[in-house]
Amino acid sequence: MFTGIIQSIGKLKKEKNKLEIEILDNFFDMEIGDSIAVDGICLTVKEIFQNKFTVDVSEETLKKTTLGLNSKPNQIVNLEPALRISDRLGGHIVSGHIDGLGIVENIEKLEKSWLLSLKWKNKNFSKYVVNKGSICVNGISLTIAKYENKGEIFTIAIIPHTWHNTNLHNLNVGESVNLEADALIKYVEKLLFFKRDNKEDFSKNDISSEWLKENGW
Repeated sequence: MFTGIIQSIGKLKKEKNKLEIEILDNFFDMEIGDSIAVDGICLTVKEIFQNKFTVDVSEETLKKTTLGLNSKPNQIVNLEPALRISDRLGGHIVSGHIDGLGIVENIEKLEKSWLLSLKWKNKNFSKYVVNKGSICVNGISLTIAKYENKGEIFTIAIIPHTWHNTNLHNLNVGESVNLEADALIKYVEKLLFFKRDNKEDFSKNDISSEWLKENGW
């Protein structure tokens, strides 16, 4: 479990299903077997060196995340060690399990911040976008400023500290990012639609005023 507050950045080197990550700043303690979020993806530490560590990554992860799609030489990634019970929850609850990819639609520089507009690659996830709600972008806990097309496209405001201390400033229009929706929204959705022995595909349902009335709301 993570909180979406990036503690360091690293330089990524990929060799087939093995990743080597060099920590570039803000070194943190780790042990073999620890969980580390790499651009929002929960991975397990396999080997530890002086300022590097390695992780194994499955074909499925390479296929469904930016670790495979945005592969670049010396790619910069966001790093966060797993949350301790005693830690402050500075962002929101993040599992490190990517829901889908987002495409960078626009990057706008304002006087004291940046506006980053993203589009879900799979629009079925747009239902998890709510005004002022939380979303995790490349492992960073961020707040949705506005959205359009029922959440398929959404914009987040980035403050200077986040912009300069994560890999967001390396993004270009058209590139992909890892997205994880707020887990609370997904649990609420499942509970609202839950019926014992019901084998419906819950993802295709929509809550309406009629549905709420029928179920006693």
